[in-house]
Formats: sequence, C-alpha cells, structure tokens
Amino acid sequence: MIESIRRILSIGDLKTKIVFTLLMLLVCRIGSYIPVPGINGAAAADLFRHSLGGGQNLFQLMDVFSGGAFAQMTIIALGVMPYISSSIIMQLMVALVPSLQREMKENNDAGRRKVGKWTRVLTVGLALFQSGLFAKYAIQLNASNPGIIVNGLAEMQVFGIPVLFFAVVMAAMTSGTMLLMWIGEQITERGIGNGISLIITVGIVASLPTTLGSVLRLLNLDSQEPGQLTFSSLVVLAAVFVTIIFGTILIIQGQRKIPLQYARRVVGRQEAEGSSAYIPLKVNYAGVIPVIFASALLMFPATIAQFLGNGNWLGRFAGMLSPGNILHTIFYVILILFFTYFWTATQFHPEQIASDMKKNGAFIPGVRQGKPTQDYLEGTMNRITLVGAVFLALIAILPNIIGGLLGVDSTISYFFGGTSLLILVGVVLDTTKQIEAHLLMKRYEGFMKRKK
Repeated sequence: MIESIRRILSIGDLKTKIVFTLLMLLVCRIGSYIPVPGINGAAAADLFRHSLGGGQNLFQLMDVFSGGAFAQMTIIALGVMPYISSSIIMQLMVALVPSLQREMKENNDAGRRKVGKWTRVLTVGLALFQSGLFAKYAIQLNASNPGIIVNGLAEMQVFGIPVLFFAVVMAAMTSGTMLLMWIGEQITERGIGNGISLIITVGIVASLPTTLGSVLRLLNLDSQEPGQLTFSSLVVLAAVFVTIIFGTILIIQGQRKIPLQYARRVVGRQEAEGSSAYIPLKVNYAGVIPVIFASALLMFPATIAQFLGNGNWLGRFAGMLSPGNILHTIFYVILILFFTYFWTATQFHPEQIASDMKKNGAFIPGVRQGKPTQDYLEGTMNRITLVGAVFLALIAILPNIIGGLLGVDSTISYFFGGTSLLILVGVVLDTTKQIEAHLLMKRYEGFMKRKK
C-alpha cells in the first residue's frame, strides 16, 4: 500500500488532481458546520436526535447523506439532492422529448451544454422551494421548542409571514446547494472521480463517529444491565456489512464476455489469420447511479409532505413513504429496477457497437453482422441487466429489513444499510479505477518515451 501511494505521488498531474479533490471536499465539510444565520444549530441538532426516538425516519437518511448538516440546519442542509432531482428530470426529458433527442444526436456538445444549463436552473428552483419548506419547518419547531430561531429574526412579518427569516433561510440554503453543485462539477472536471458522488460519500463517512458512538451506547458496556443492542445483533449486522461489501464489488465488477472473431485479412501478399477478442458487458452497467437516483426521488415528495405536517393527507402519505415501511421498500425496489434499465438504455448503444464491428470486420460467432448483431447485444444486455438490477435492489433493502427485525437504532441501520454502503463502496471502486487508469496511461507514456 505504501508503494502504491508512493507511485501515485510520483506523478505530478495525478497528485495535483487528488490534492484538488481533497481540498474541495474539505470545503464541503466546513460548510456542514456553518449554520444558517439566525438558527441555533446545536439546539436544532439536539431536538432532531431527541425527536427520532431511535425509529426509522426519512430525515435520518437525509442527515446521513449530508453528513449531519441537515440536523444542524446548516447552509448545506439540502445537500446535492436538488441537483440530483434536477438531473433525473432532465434525463427523463431527453428520453421523452424528440427535439432534445435530435439535438443530442446531431450536436452532442451543444446538447450537453443546453441540458447542463437547464439542470442548473431547475436546481435553483428546487433548492428555493425546499429551503422555503425548511424555513416553515424551523418555525414550527421553534413554536413548540423556543430557542431554535434567534429572537427578533422571525418577528418581522408581512401579512403574518416572517419574510426576513424566509429570505435568509432560502438565500443561505440555496447558495449552499449551488456551491456544492459547483464543487461537484469542478471535481469531475479538474479532480479525480465523480464530484457529486464523492460529496455524498464524504457525508456518509462523516457519520461514522456518530454510528460508533451509538453502537457503544446501545451495548451499555458500563452497566451490568443488558443494552438495547446485543452482541448477537452486532454480529449479524457485521456479517451483513461484509456481505454487502463483497456483493457490491462482485456486481459492479462482474461482466459477461461476448466472444468476437475477426475475419481473415490480406496484408500485402500474406493472408493474416483472424484474431479473437471479446466485448465485456457489465452485469451492472449503471453502477450505484440507480441507488442514488431512487433515494433522491423518494426523498423529494416525502420530504415535502413531512415538512407540511401530519394533519393532512400529505403527512399521512409521507408516513407511508418513510424508510422501514413496506410501501417505501416496494417503491424503492421498483425505482432501482427502473433507473438501472433507464441508465443502461441511455449509455449503452448496441447499434453503434454493431456498426463499428461491421466496419472493422469483427463478428460474433453464429450471429450475422448488422441488425442481428444489434438485436443479440440488446437482448443479452437486457437479460444480464435484469440480474444486476434485482441483485442491486436486494443488497439495498436487505440491511433495513434485518435492522427492523432486530430493532436496531436508525443511526446504525442507515450506516450499515444497503443504500449508504452501496454508494460508499461503488464510489470508492469508481475512483480507484480512475486512479489506476492514470497510472496505466503514465506507464505507457514512459514506455513510448524509452522507445523513442
């Protein structure tokens, strides 16, 4: 490991990318400790943890994704969820609107810039909307537990609405979300790894100390009385933890190799023998993207409903969509399956692969070139995607089911849970592959220089 770190640091370009990424992620963590002006972050965090009561709650999952920023009502409490929701909407628009499809095919760069522009605009709108609901939620909490909002800030009212407090909260949280979005794009462009995924991963890792503290507290080691968490339950959770790590690695790196055969070619006066190769089709082509998209999509409507209170049908709907309920699990599995197929369909192009194979004289044994090859690749990809999507959904919901059966505290179940762990392992694998690609590229460059 020390030798690997030494090789990474010996490459100046790669070292610069890693340092830049770490500095940007450090800025994200600093933002998670800056409360919105006028809000007592410590009092809000204490009330948040007390109100959970150890049960599963949608806000708990949001707090895990934001690394504790949500509970403390900081400027980045919304995290990157508005940006992810905007990305989902724009991806669906590209798939459903013919004019956008045509623009993406005819001029891909211009199409991507247009989609990126509208994604940012939509992110601002969603962040303003969610931060407004967040301000309303803070006012409700302050009414029952005075001290969360600084005295005087909520007293300036117009038609009974504390406009100053709403303006401060909406401006601060929207700015925090836009800052995270900009940092994520800068990491993707100038750093190493996917910026948005890394921001979520850092938030998940930041919840590790809180999780370990909850484990020690529930074990009740200082007393002779048995704790809420037994050692047998801890062993089961640890076994699930290890199983998910291995399962995630297998499903992300697993692939189906489609054999290729190249026709005989005449080079000069000699006939070259046909060479063989293969097309690697990933079992899970989308990686952990379906898990992130499904979590964000379920969070958005349920969060709105919970912010509006429990005295209406939206509040009751939010309760049904809260993690741990059967309806949440069903929707979660369906969304993971949908986004796995959706992302694979948008990124995997069998017609392009079949066309390139025909131009290069390659063919799949037993399959004709052209349309039959395209149909074969599409059918094979659909079958292995089904296996990957089902396995991904099982990994995502398994720990939550076991945590509910064992009666484990929500802080522990969410960290050991499939959603957090899938994202964590998947992002680490993706970042590691990018680092290995940089090392391999430099190795080839050095080899070519020596040849010259």
